[in-house]
Amino acid sequence: MEGSEQDTVELGQERPLVVSLCGTYLKPEMQSLYRQITGLKEFRNVVFAETVANQERFPFDPVVPMKKQERPRFRGNFLLRFWYKHVIKQWPPPRPVGYVGHEGEYYHPYDLVELLEQWKPQLVHVYYGHKAVKYHRMLEASGVPWLVSFHGVDVVKFMDDPEYVKGLQQVFQDAKVVLARSESLLERLRELGCPQEKLRLNRTPVPLHAIEFKERAAPADGKWRLLQACRLIPKKGLFTVLKALPKVIEIWPELKYVLCGSGPDEQRFRDEVKKAGLENNVEIQGWVSQEELKEEFGKAHFFLHPSELTETEDQEGVPNAMLEAMAAGLPVVATQHGGIPEAVTSGKDGLLVEEKDFEALSEMILKLTNDEGLLAEYSCQAKQTVTEKFGFEKQIATMESCYLETMKK
Repeated sequence: MEGSEQDTVELGQERPLVVSLCGTYLKPEMQSLYRQITGLKEFRNVVFAETVANQERFPFDPVVPMKKQERPRFRGNFLLRFWYKHVIKQWPPPRPVGYVGHEGEYYHPYDLVELLEQWKPQLVHVYYGHKAVKYHRMLEASGVPWLVSFHGVDVVKFMDDPEYVKGLQQVFQDAKVVLARSESLLERLRELGCPQEKLRLNRTPVPLHAIEFKERAAPADGKWRLLQACRLIPKKGLFTVLKALPKVIEIWPELKYVLCGSGPDEQRFRDEVKKAGLENNVEIQGWVSQEELKEEFGKAHFFLHPSELTETEDQEGVPNAMLEAMAAGLPVVATQHGGIPEAVTSGKDGLLVEEKDFEALSEMILKLTNDEGLLAEYSCQAKQTVTEKFGFEKQIATMESCYLETMKK
């Protein structure tokens, strides 16, 4: 945003304080959030969270745990509740039957308002839309301006709950700015009713200086390494990969599909690998550290990420691990899904196929393994794409511009 440098000077010598508000600080897969929280230049930062975890992996200070507050025990409208629930059996009732003299009142389940009064930040950044719905009334009671960022799962989660959808509309109404990780998420937020004038694109920041680039070449011994790094959940397309591998292995019998990550689908995936007889060609490493992942980037020849829309319509933004892989020089074979086409241009820095099309996925893998010139070309272009679109400094500056805009509003 133009003028942000001038705005920063006008704010004086001391950097403004922002609260990063999270449900959990931080889950293992939230590496990109950690980069944002720790990457601020023009703002000071404090984290408020319901749950504090993995601080050894994500060191930061201060992290302030929010305390749960006891629900007030008001005298209930027992007779009305009994009448509707057990006599005429009309539940939920057609009229409020809450607490005597307290219908419609809201209690603060956490001490967020008190903490904001104590710390006196200039603004609050709520990470994830469903958390903004949860904290909305407390944020409004505090009077502190706030913005919210959406990351992917939070444009589908709880959408079958009318009360939640109603709460999301209130978030859209009261948030000063609404951030999204990708153009596809911005479009989804428009569909859900977020005003266009509040929407801002803030892509995942990739620390290019911390990732070593290597131009890729075909292995002389035919031992290809195809890497995927992700949570083991349905939208990652893991089982589509298993269907695609047999055709590839016919040509490259010593090829390895290396999977880094853990999650609820892990045991099912292991069972399917065994059932398909692919134990010699699939290497499941479980969750790996950031340094270990960088080592895998160095050993791999290209990156797989065939994401797909789930039955619950869960979709990707732009996968963080895929961006890091591209920065390391790994071409990508992925799908036309979510925000992936915003990072990967098929025929330029990778190859994209339709979701769940395992035959097309096999063909694109073989296309790269059979054309060493194409592999090298896509490798160099992958790094260039990430540099231009997802550079760390640029995306942190964009986020801080949105902070300044929030403060002014």
